Amino acid sequence: MNTVKIKAIVRKEFYHLIRDFRSLYLAFVIPLLLILLFGYALSLDVDNIKTVVVDHDKTYLSRDFIRKLDASSYFNIANQLTDTKAVTEYLDNGWTTMAVIIPPGWTADINADRETPIQVLLDGSDPNFAGISRGYIMAFVEEYNSQLLLDFLNRKGMEKIKPPIEGRIRVWFNEDLESRNFIVPGIIAIIIMIVGAMLTSLVIAREYENGTMETIRSLPLRGAEFLTGKAIPYFFIGLIDVLVAVLMGQMLFGVVMKSSFWLMVLASSVYLFVALSLGLLISVVTKSQLVANQLALLITYLPSLLLSDFVFPIVNMPKILQIITYIVPARYFIDILNGLYLRNLGLDHLWPSYMVLAVMFVILTGMNLLVLKKEGM
Repeated sequence: MNTVKIKAIVRKEFYHLIRDFRSLYLAFVIPLLLILLFGYALSLDVDNIKTVVVDHDKTYLSRDFIRKLDASSYFNIANQLTDTKAVTEYLDNGWTTMAVIIPPGWTADINADRETPIQVLLDGSDPNFAGISRGYIMAFVEEYNSQLLLDFLNRKGMEKIKPPIEGRIRVWFNEDLESRNFIVPGIIAIIIMIVGAMLTSLVIAREYENGTMETIRSLPLRGAEFLTGKAIPYFFIGLIDVLVAVLMGQMLFGVVMKSSFWLMVLASSVYLFVALSLGLLISVVTKSQLVANQLALLITYLPSLLLSDFVFPIVNMPKILQIITYIVPARYFIDILNGLYLRNLGLDHLWPSYMVLAVMFVILTGMNLLVLKKEGM
């Protein structure tokens, strides 16, 4: 390839980029907004569950149960109601997500060694939140039961009973179970796809709409030189955005990479090549900026967000969607980022994902050259 010709294309694309306010906005402002919005607003952690309590028992034990429930970091007792009917109003209006109703005679039943149910109502409009809340309240009740049993044995002077099975749980890779630790790396995949595919989806289509493609065809320029010159400015913009995202993730959210920084740069570069090739292919096929932009949004940004194991687990998807995820590049890039950020893995474990991205780049580049050859380049 002739580097002089490539430099000329790069210079032309760079001048157009700095004159186009919309492209600069999409290249720099949108990624920054995404980092801040995803980092601060998107959280899958469940804590401070807004709870209301109805205590029909009004004994020392029911008050102790409510006090310990409120002291837990997972629950926040917003109000103590006197009427059970008011619970329905609170749930219907979204003023609470959980209600705990302690029946009359609760303490007397406990002291008489009878079954002592309490009623827990959950807002199931968000199934994920409701499922996690149910797990929390069941664990709390189980722990409270154990404490009551131990207190009873102590009062009777009996030896403590050890449960036959004791689970000793240790969380690896993300010890605090903070969702930010995998949300922030996932943002990098979204940013690269926006800068790489959505911006480059416009560059060749713009040449067709402006009528300059005929002039480019008449130049002694090969398809590979044309594609390389068009892609280089966006490659460096994408890398700058990645470095800014890594820096902001560490400074604002305390998300620190455990493995090699240079492996992350290598993975970002390969993934960026895939995104650029995909955007250029969309551009050269559609030949219309409007259609290219909408198509890029449909087949790059949305699958990267929804089908990449970033927000929604792939294992929970229907089988047909699980098969489709194999052709989504973000799936492999997020797997690499999770390995580098959370699991401290190296290239010996992550090379399959690197290879898949490299193969995707080769295939997309071949398709680009084939289409340009048919266009006379």
